[in-house]
Amino acid sequence: MTGPVLVVVGPPAAGKTTVGTAVAAALGVGFRDTDADVEAATGTTVADLFVTHGEPHFRELEAAAVARALAEHDGVLALGGGAVLSPATRQLLVASGRTVVWLDVDVASAASRVGLSRDRPLLAVNPRAMLRTMLEARAPLYAEVSTVTVPTAGRPVDDVVADVLAAVQAAA
Repeated sequence: MTGPVLVVVGPPAAGKTTVGTAVAAALGVGFRDTDADVEAATGTTVADLFVTHGEPHFRELEAAAVARALAEHDGVLALGGGAVLSPATRQLLVASGRTVVWLDVDVASAASRVGLSRDRPLLAVNPRAMLRTMLEARAPLYAEVSTVTVPTAGRPVDDVVADVLAAVQAAA
């Protein structure tokens, strides 16, 4: 079977990059982030894409990056927080048969991790209110595509990584 050994989804500040990188290192495989793929392909940041071209344009680029990474990458793959908004992406994730871990975080933990980040365009104005709205709207989508849910709020990274590794080993 080709494709990622693990796909990590979740909202901004859930720990997808931190946990994904640590899990990839523990498994001895590569780590790939679809937001970084979009930035590399366009030569600009996600934040600048939102400002310059708008969210719909970014979401098209993101969906293409996810499809490419699901086909090409054989390590740990982290998706941008909004990637699950695409029905095509959700269908690919469900059909992939891969372990998809939803890193679930509460509003308070996510807000403290994000702060007033300029790198997260959807959270620039009122991070706590936007996170609450985002988490409520996206939770059913994360649940739809995930095979495992791992809570991250108030937990040490090592504990979250251990839970994700256990999920990967259980699926193997």
